[in-house]
Amino acid sequence: MGMAQRLKSSLPLFRRLHTYPPAQKPKLQYSLFSSSMGYSTAAPPKKDSVLKGRLLTGSMIGLLIAGGAYVSTVDEATFCGWLFSGTKLVNPFFALLDPEVAHRLAISAAARGWVPREKRPDSTILGLEVWGRKFSNPIGLAAGFDKNAEAVEGLLGLGFGFVEVGSVTPVPQEGNPKPRIFRLRDERAIINRCGFNSEGIHAVAKRLGAQHGKRKLDETSSTAITAKDEGKTGGKAGPGILGVNLGKNKTSEDAASDYVQGVHTLSQYADYLVINVSSPNTPGLRQLQGRKQLKDLVKKVQAARDEMQWGDEGPPPLLVKIAPDLSKQDLEDIAAVSLALQVDGLIISNTTISRPDSVSQNPLSKEVGGLSGKPLFDLSTSVLKEMYILTRGKIPLIGCGGVGSGEDAYKKIRAGATLVQLYTAFGYGGPALIPQMKLIFSLG
Repeated sequence: MGMAQRLKSSLPLFRRLHTYPPAQKPKLQYSLFSSSMGYSTAAPPKKDSVLKGRLLTGSMIGLLIAGGAYVSTVDEATFCGWLFSGTKLVNPFFALLDPEVAHRLAISAAARGWVPREKRPDSTILGLEVWGRKFSNPIGLAAGFDKNAEAVEGLLGLGFGFVEVGSVTPVPQEGNPKPRIFRLRDERAIINRCGFNSEGIHAVAKRLGAQHGKRKLDETSSTAITAKDEGKTGGKAGPGILGVNLGKNKTSEDAASDYVQGVHTLSQYADYLVINVSSPNTPGLRQLQGRKQLKDLVKKVQAARDEMQWGDEGPPPLLVKIAPDLSKQDLEDIAAVSLALQVDGLIISNTTISRPDSVSQNPLSKEVGGLSGKPLFDLSTSVLKEMYILTRGKIPLIGCGGVGSGEDAYKKIRAGATLVQLYTAFGYGGPALIPQMKLIFSLG
């Protein structure tokens, strides 16, 4: 059939379509939610409705375009600030969850990069050098948050000057039965009796090894080091300093052997190592803080570290983390051992088994475990000040316990700390707390 014949055969249909009364004439109609079009005999909408719909649609499109245009003109620092402030909206959701579930979700989010990344450089006022390592700021995340080194990159990316993973035990262990974490919301505190729940040194070594390899690859593929790059902060894990906190297994009868295994397996990935002898949730652990026990332990761990082959930067510094529940004689003994064996640093302090008056009325205060958060601040700061005096300022101290603001961090420094750590306050305040602390701390 030719073109003329096709047109002729379709002419009757064309005439029928155009001889309907106006009210019955089929109306060609488009859908906003479909790419197809079809015919409808529905009555046309009123002109006012059409006009209002077009105005609303135009307004929304205009707002989106204007908003996008505005965001595109905002500098990176401002946009970064918005992202950190926006995390406050998520805090109420986490507060509704079981503490351990909330913790697990937070680690997963940081591991997957679902947290803000700090793009704003730290003020040069905050920078310092300790143990030959350059810290961009003195505010770190304490051990216990990322026990198995699952989210190191994400956590360092939040703007911490350093992150400490662990405690890591040689053999995987479940820790104590659940529930084992309790929120004391009004007191901004937590009681935990986790008991060194750990995936073990080999799982952690695998993760840290992968990250270390990635870091080395990035360095190799980058341009030649310039004079400016030589002053760059950071460590083996990336933009910040990485500490590895070592623990012992609950059933182990040879504590020194456990710590030595940790040194042999993990020290190559650490910017510093920590011997944790102060958790209240592992039976007999705090007895290792006694003068003779601590001396024997530190000697064996130092020997294990020093017998390994190290590059130009030398072995990682070795620190000891102590409890706040110590007598004056205990503190004197620890100071004497630390000075005699030239321990590289002390972390003061771990959680407390005491219950200050500020939490005594809370029913959850009766739970067994270590108390952390705001109620621990005065006790841990007092021990920090005393230890600074006993060590005559010769050993770098990390102030930990109850730090929840820039003012708290500054008080720790004034009491003798070189660096500070937080944990519980981060659990309550989220990522938005970090830039707030650094800002206030930088103002002195």
